[in-house]
Amino acid sequence: MRRRTFTVALLALAGGGSRAQGGWPLKPIRWIVGFPAGGASDAVVRYLAEPMQASLGQPLVVDNRPGASGQIAVAALRQAPADGYTIMNAENSTLMFNEHLYAKLTYDRDKDFSYIGAIGHVPVTLVVNTAFPARTLADFIAYARANPGRINFGSAGNTSLHRISMEMFQRAAGLQLTHVPYKGGSPAIQDLIGGQVEAMMMDLTIGLQNIRANQVRPLAVAAPHRIASIPDVPTFSELGFKQVNAFTLHGVVGPAGLPAAVVARLNGEINKAMHQPKVMQLFADAGLETTPGTPQDFRNLVRTESTRWGEVIRAAGIQGE
Repeated sequence: MRRRTFTVALLALAGGGSRAQGGWPLKPIRWIVGFPAGGASDAVVRYLAEPMQASLGQPLVVDNRPGASGQIAVAALRQAPADGYTIMNAENSTLMFNEHLYAKLTYDRDKDFSYIGAIGHVPVTLVVNTAFPARTLADFIAYARANPGRINFGSAGNTSLHRISMEMFQRAAGLQLTHVPYKGGSPAIQDLIGGQVEAMMMDLTIGLQNIRANQVRPLAVAAPHRIASIPDVPTFSELGFKQVNAFTLHGVVGPAGLPAAVVARLNGEINKAMHQPKVMQLFADAGLETTPGTPQDFRNLVRTESTRWGEVIRAAGIQGE
């Protein structure tokens, strides 16, 4: 899992899958991930790769290209031929944040991608360290208003979902918190547990185990409904903050101009893999809610979410580095 490029077990080549019809695929498919091996995005891709390769009859090779808010991964995708042998896991930064963060972006999310399909989303959750006095969202808000600027919140970086979603909450509740950026979500969580920061909007894919181990205290989920992995935690919506809705979106894109038949095949394979019992359980354990659908469903979701997040980013004055 720590190697930069890792080939998922060749189940199909061992006789476990049927060869794709129509001449595609005839060789391994590269699946680019814009984050390091072992992280949440990497895990989501690997969960799907095993059943997909068994059905497609070819290996899926995970190629980690981290850095620059996903722009390094995008550059690798754009250099690839539009033949279906290179695809990319796409998330919030690539699809919804970067166009609002950078004055000169190296790609156009409408023109440079073939949208294949959404995988699912993971809501973020407001958590505090166990020594912090707040036990409910109301407690947190009351403390923050009585102590403006004294609550430090961690994030995976200045332009991360953790930071931007906390800005959304601050605006909704009229709070003044202090941002402490880290180089990744894991070190931010460790400092949250250790008490160096008091709060964080935590991505459940990497933080759910910390909640279950009582290492951090969850106060509210940024989703329109409660989620199965932490059913006792209320939502911001039910506590009066309906506009606080934030999640990590996982989806798959290819280079612009992918043949329609390849897009349709990949979309069908992704949707089918998400219904495999093993994958469903892995996703549930990670707090990921699947959202199977068509390529157009995925494109429409991205456009809607980009507009919504653009308003938050501009209001907070956040800029890419």
